[in-house]
Amino acid sequence: MKFVDEVTIHVAAGGGGDGSASFRREKFIPLGGPDGGDGGAGGSVWLEADEGLNTLADFRHVRRYRAERGQNGMGSQRTGKSAEDVVIAVPVGTVVVEKNTGEQLGDLTGHGERLLVAKGGRGGLGNVHFKSSTNRAPRQTTSGKPGEERDLRLELRVLADVGLLGMPNAGKSTLIRAVSAARPRVADYPFTTLHPNLGVVSVGPAQSFVMADIPGLIEGAADGAGLGVRFLKHLGRTRILLHLVDAVPHDPEQDPVEDMQRLVGELERFSPDLAARERWLVLNKLDLLPEDEREPWKRELVEAMAWEGPVYAVSGLTGVGTEALCRDVMARLEQIDEAAREAQA
Repeated sequence: MKFVDEVTIHVAAGGGGDGSASFRREKFIPLGGPDGGDGGAGGSVWLEADEGLNTLADFRHVRRYRAERGQNGMGSQRTGKSAEDVVIAVPVGTVVVEKNTGEQLGDLTGHGERLLVAKGGRGGLGNVHFKSSTNRAPRQTTSGKPGEERDLRLELRVLADVGLLGMPNAGKSTLIRAVSAARPRVADYPFTTLHPNLGVVSVGPAQSFVMADIPGLIEGAADGAGLGVRFLKHLGRTRILLHLVDAVPHDPEQDPVEDMQRLVGELERFSPDLAARERWLVLNKLDLLPEDEREPWKRELVEAMAWEGPVYAVSGLTGVGTEALCRDVMARLEQIDEAAREAQA
């Protein structure tokens, strides 16, 4: 199924039923009085997160959702039947934005979580509510209220603990294949990854985290160049970013230091908050160098990049260095979780 991570839909709740103007007409009760019932409530529209879905592709075919109107009130003070709600299944991780105002209405991050996006109209009042000592035979009623109607933008943002950030052909897909059961497409040309891939990295018993491989970025991505911000937003939920750099590029004109600097610039332009997130440097493809040259080359790159955070040298192809990387990432994630629990206590 095609991966779709952003769609626009129209939702309309049902209006309430009208109140009834009715009078009792029974034998031996000549002055029965008003007995018009209220109208039923209109159906509401809800979004519900479903972990069985991983794309918004279904919304390419159906983009308008409308709930039914409530039934009108009836005599004998009978209330009209309320309409059924409409529940729309969306993938876990869906962000809901009101298209016209840009307001974020909700973020569905747990299976079964629901969000009311269009409330049904209230039913009108029957004439029984308007009787009084001076108005014994009221004919007043109220109409049902209209339901809410909205245009919504649904944005799917993957739920991952760790995100892989890098230029095209940096080896992100190869790395995620090496450390998880994910099998993204791998080839010797750039842009083989066209949509985010998730892999569960198991470190030990009851120790695992989710890694996201997003398509490679190019200069101008923050302005929409290439795949642009469409996939940068998928890094928004991650807690650690692994900045993957091709340490031994095939193209002699390609400079790993310049690649890193350009990517950091795009990240800062797209989101200062994301740029400030904890980021580790991962030098990939060191298997292309002789063993005695790897450590000096690593030191030279780190010094040229003026990098001050954690640094790892790995080979996604052979798996060298990936075990230590994953183990340390798991330990750091546990530290972050522990700090969060202490802050809430």
